[in-house]
Amino acid sequence: MTLSIIIVNFNTREILKKCLASLSPGTTGLKGNWEVIVVDNGSVDGSVEWLRSWVSGSKRRQLILNRKNLGFAGGVNRGIKKARGNYILLLNSDIICQKKAISRLVVFASEKNLLGLVGGRLLEPSRKPQASVFHLPTAWRALKEFWLGEKGAYLKYLPQGKDPVMVESVVGAVMLIPRTTIRKTGLLSEDYFMYFEDLDYCRRLKKEGLPVYYLPAAKFIHFHGSSGKKNPGRISQYLVNSSRIYFGRGGHFLINLIIRSSYLWRKIAKKN
Repeated sequence: MTLSIIIVNFNTREILKKCLASLSPGTTGLKGNWEVIVVDNGSVDGSVEWLRSWVSGSKRRQLILNRKNLGFAGGVNRGIKKARGNYILLLNSDIICQKKAISRLVVFASEKNLLGLVGGRLLEPSRKPQASVFHLPTAWRALKEFWLGEKGAYLKYLPQGKDPVMVESVVGAVMLIPRTTIRKTGLLSEDYFMYFEDLDYCRRLKKEGLPVYYLPAAKFIHFHGSSGKKNPGRISQYLVNSSRIYFGRGGHFLINLIIRSSYLWRKIAKKN
């Protein structure tokens, strides 16, 4: 099988329906068979009942039900273990695929015989381009962004141009990973419940000397943050916890100090 698409769902039934409906246009022209695996992380919004009906009678659709929320990485890893494709596409449930978007990712990876991963171009619902690429974050890069004004040094940025480009990390909302990469690098780290798992995986690839690409021709609409809108306080805590794991407690404290102090300085300067 050419491709396995893995989508983790947590209480996003309505946008998930649109995501799944967009897979056929997104795979237009794809050579070979593909399957889709939805991993539900204990949803209580009617997703499970709808998904059971959605998978009924289809050999290309699989549903994995988790009794509790395993987080993004935990859900993805369960899907990868069931996947049969030579390429694994991690797709957020709040993504709407544009025509041929998925096919273009697969063709690019296949033609380059890619050992690494590739992400696509994210768009706002208005179709405005969405920043979807990172430099791997460090305290120095936080200093450059927040104190020296170098945009994109720490926060997400948008590469210019229409050609594929090698980057340090892509946002995990759309990540195509060849199975050969997973064999070499392993699964996503489940130390991260939510956030930073994409940065962590790309950092691991860099340590292995494997490339990460951004492919602007593959376009996806991203309704950012659909899973966390109902509980922003918990999402904020996930972000803090994951930051501490990624940077270490000392690194997290230092970066947080750099960012907060820059905002405080600007506030004081504005008053004066």
